[in-house]
Amino acid sequence: QVQLVEAGGGLVQAGGSLRLSCAASWRTSSAYFMGWFRQAPGKEREFVAAISWTGGSTYYADSVKGRFTISRDNAKKAMYLQMNSLKPADTAVYYCACHPSFLALPRMESSYNYWGQGTQVTVSS
Repeated sequence: QVQLVEAGGGLVQAGGSLRLSCAASWRTSSAYFMGWFRQAPGKEREFVAAISWTGGSTYYADSVKGRFTISRDNAKKAMYLQMNSLKPADTAVYYCACHPSFLALPRMESSYNYWGQGTQVTVSS
């Protein structure tokens, strides 16, 4: 069983920055693939970014490419999402997720086994 806990959400003005973190509690030696998703009010959850175990492969939604950066620290069992140039359209609950092996389809929600409880990000105009 894996537990994921997000932190770092909050209220920020448009153009500002936030850094989300995701702390994991896995105990196995699996090479966990990790990702960020978000869900805005009245909308379906959507892919934001994903990162392979080594960090050598990263994936981004077109809507955040160039503004968001995903990273991880396996020694700390942590993943991060640096969000810059935030827009009101980025307002959502942000979730971290993981899967205990390489993912061929990292942008698909159904690819991930474990999910955090989410952290709210609100961007005011």
